[in-house]
Amino acid sequence: MRPELDTKDAYRPLTDGLNPEQERAVLSTAGPLFILAGAGSGKTSVMTRRIAYLMKACDVAPWNILAITFTNKAAKEMNERVKKLVGDAASDIWMCTFHAMCVRILRREGERLGYANNFSILDADDQVSAIKQCMLDLNLDLKKFDPATVQWRISAAKNELLAPSQMKRGGKKTLIDSVVVDVYEAYRHRLATVQAFDFDDLIFKTVELFEQHPDVLAAYQDKFRYIHVDEYQDTNRAQYRLVRLLADKYRQLCVVGDTDQAIYRWRGADISNMLNFETDFPEATVITLEQNYRSTGTILDAANALIQNNEKRREKSLWSAKGAGAKISVYAAVDQEDEAVYVLSSVQEHVGQGGEFRDCTVLYRANAQSRALEEAFMQAGMPYKILGGLTFYDRREIKDVMAYLRVLANPSDEISLLRIINIPKRGIGEGTIRKLLDFAHEHDLSLLEAMRQMPLDSDEHSQNRAASLPGTLSHDAELLASDLGPRAAQSVATFARLMTVLASVQEGLTVTEFVQEALARTGYREMYASSHKDEDQNRLDNIDELITVTRSFDRRRRHATLSDFLAETSLLSDTDKESGKEPNAVHMMTVHAAKGLEFPVVFVVGMEETLFPHSRSIDTDEGVEEERNLCYVALTRAREKLHLSYCSERSLFGQVQMNDPSRFLDELPSALLEASVSERHVVPRWEIGLTVRHPQFGSGVITDVTGSGDDLELEVTFTSRHGTKRLKPKLTKLRVTHG
Repeated sequence: MRPELDTKDAYRPLTDGLNPEQERAVLSTAGPLFILAGAGSGKTSVMTRRIAYLMKACDVAPWNILAITFTNKAAKEMNERVKKLVGDAASDIWMCTFHAMCVRILRREGERLGYANNFSILDADDQVSAIKQCMLDLNLDLKKFDPATVQWRISAAKNELLAPSQMKRGGKKTLIDSVVVDVYEAYRHRLATVQAFDFDDLIFKTVELFEQHPDVLAAYQDKFRYIHVDEYQDTNRAQYRLVRLLADKYRQLCVVGDTDQAIYRWRGADISNMLNFETDFPEATVITLEQNYRSTGTILDAANALIQNNEKRREKSLWSAKGAGAKISVYAAVDQEDEAVYVLSSVQEHVGQGGEFRDCTVLYRANAQSRALEEAFMQAGMPYKILGGLTFYDRREIKDVMAYLRVLANPSDEISLLRIINIPKRGIGEGTIRKLLDFAHEHDLSLLEAMRQMPLDSDEHSQNRAASLPGTLSHDAELLASDLGPRAAQSVATFARLMTVLASVQEGLTVTEFVQEALARTGYREMYASSHKDEDQNRLDNIDELITVTRSFDRRRRHATLSDFLAETSLLSDTDKESGKEPNAVHMMTVHAAKGLEFPVVFVVGMEETLFPHSRSIDTDEGVEEERNLCYVALTRAREKLHLSYCSERSLFGQVQMNDPSRFLDELPSALLEASVSERHVVPRWEIGLTVRHPQFGSGVITDVTGSGDDLELEVTFTSRHGTKRLKPKLTKLRVTHG
C-alpha cells in the first residue's frame, strides 16, 4: 500500500467540499483511526470518501474492505455513495450490519459448529414462543416466570458472551437466576436441534467460530484488512469482541461514533468500548468532527451547554456556519391535552407560513405519550404518522407466509412449523401436535420427520417408506397413528406430503415463482381470497404486496436462493421496514426511534422529572447521564426550529402525576430560550386518598384536607420513618403520583 497522499488532481474529487478535519480523516489511512463525529457533522460522507480513497489512491482491493453499520438502511446509503465514487467495484465491498455480516460468515462456515447452511433465523416473537415451549417442557409456571423477561435475560447473557455454564459460576444465585440458566440450556439445545439461530446467536456464534477455529479467523483477518465501524458507541461486548478479533492482525480499524449519543445501555451497549479505544490501540490517530451542517447556532449552543454536564464523554463542541436562527420555544402546559393543542397550533402556524406537515416531528420519551397528541390531531383532521407502529413484516399474514417459507428452506425448523401447522385449518389440533412432538423427541426426529412417518392412504410411496423403517420406529409409528385416530393421522400425513412436494419443486424457480406456488398449494392465499371480511381483504392485499417484494429481490439478486431471501428479510430493522412514499404528515416517534434522523421543526414533549429523565434512570449518575445523552439526541434532530414543552399535571399509565419541569431545561442557557405559559389555570386536585411524593419525606398518602386557597393544608402519612405531617402545598414541592 502506498503511504498517505496529498490531494492531487486525480483524487481531489474525493476531498472536494470537505472541511480540514473531514479531509484529514479521509486521508488518514495508516493504522487505527478514531473519528469522534458530532451530530450532523457529515460522518457518512467521510466514511464513504475514505473507503473510495483507499481503493483509488492506496490500491486496496474492494474485497479487503469491511464497513459495519447498525441498520440496513445506513448500509444501503453508504453503498450507493461509494458506488458513485468508485463505480461497480463497490459491489465487492462488504457494507452491512453486524448481523448481516455474521449470517454470511455462518452460511459459509457454520458446518464447523455443526450447522447446515440453510439454518433459520428467529425473530423476536419466535424467540419468545420457543422459550415459552422450553419453560413448559421444564414444568415452569408461566404466570410466575414471564417468558419475555426470561428471553430478555438470555439475550443479555449472549450479548455478554456468556454461555449457561458460565452463568452458573459466580456468587449466590436467586431463584430467577437458576430458572434463566435452566431455560437458557434448554433453549440452546432446542435451537441446535431445529438448526436455528436467534439474532444474538449470529454474533455469539461467529465469535465462537473464530475463537475455536483459528484458521477460519486468519482467513477473514486476511480478507478484511481495512475495517470501518459506524456508531461505535452503540457496540456491546459481543460486537466489540468480534471487531477486535478481526482487526488484531492488521490493526487497520477505523471507528466512528459519538459518546454524547450513547443511548442504548439498556440493550447492552457499552460506552467504554469507545472511551477505551486508545487503550486498545495506543498508536491510534484521533480526529474530532465538530462542524455541524444540520442545525442553527442556537440549537447547537443549547445542546453543547446541556451535554457539558456529563462526565463520561469525549470533549467536543458543535458549531455551525448557518447563523443563530430562532430561539428555542419552551411551553409550560397545564396538562397533556393543553400540550397537544400547543403542538397542533404550532404546526398549523408553520403550515400557514408556507411550510408542510412533513417538516414537523414530535418526539417523546414514552410511547404512551402519543395518545393525547393523536386525539388532538384526529379531532383537528391533521395528518400524522407514528413511526414504530406495526410494520409490514410484523403483520400476521406476512409472518405466516414467512414461516411456511422457513420450513421449506429448513425442514428442521420446528418453531416455524408449529406456527403454520394448522393454518389454514386442516384438522391438526393441540393434542395431535403434543403427541407428534413427544414422538419426534423420543426418536430424535424433527417434527416434520415425525409427521412423515404417518401412512397416507392410497400413497404407495408412504406405505413403502413405512415398510422400510426400522422395526421399532415402524411399530411406534403405527401405535402413534392409531392413537391419533384415522382422521388426524390422515391430516398429518397429507400435510407432510404437501411440504415434501413443495420442497422438491424449489429448484429452477425464482423466489417469486416459488412463493406463488406455495401460496396456491397450501391454500393460504385462498383462505383470505374466499372471505368477504374487509380485514381479510386487507390481508390479501398484504400477501400480494409480498409478491412485489420478492420480484424486487429477484431483480436485485439473480440466482439467489430462498434462504438468501429469508436471511435478507429477517435482518431488517424497524427503520428498514418502513417503506413506501413518505406522506405529507406530521411524524410522531420516541426519541430512540429518531436517532440518525433530522427534521426542520422538532417538538420535544413531556420535559418533566420522572418522564424525561425517566424515573427508572434518575437513581444513578450513569442513568442520568444516558438520559441526558438522549435529550441531546432529541435537541440535535432539529434543523431550524425547536420546541420544548412540559405539563403541570399529566395523566399517564393510569396515574395523575404532578412533576417538576425537567432538570435538563435548567441546564439550557436562558438567553437561548423564549418561554410561554398556558393561559389556562391549573388547580391541583388535592383529595383524601391521593398518593403524593415529597422531595425530602418520600411517598405518602393524603389523609386529611383543611382550609382553602393560600390556607389550604394537607395531612400526609408517609410510608417512611417520617410518619404523619401537615403541609401547605403552596409552600411545599408536593406532586401527585397516583389518583
